[in-house]
Amino acid sequence: MKYSTLTFATAACAAVVLSGCVVVPANVEPAYAAPAGVVYVAPTYAVPGPGYAWQYHARFGWGWRHPNNGWHRGWR
Repeated sequence: MKYSTLTFATAACAAVVLSGCVVVPANVEPAYAAPAGVVYVAPTYAVPGPGYAWQYHARFGWGWRHPNNGWHRGWR
């Protein structure tokens, strides 16, 4: 079976047009830096769920915080 140049050109154009998908990475918060004068304390228990980050709370100290759900264990 003989393929023409037009067939290859059509396939190449179709591949270029159909491969224009843009992949955006998930929204990941940057690594948290503790305020000046605060000593880092490592987590004492596992992350409670996806999306939680280990952060410093001014009143309660270190804990897990979710951007939408707030502090784990109900800190305010």
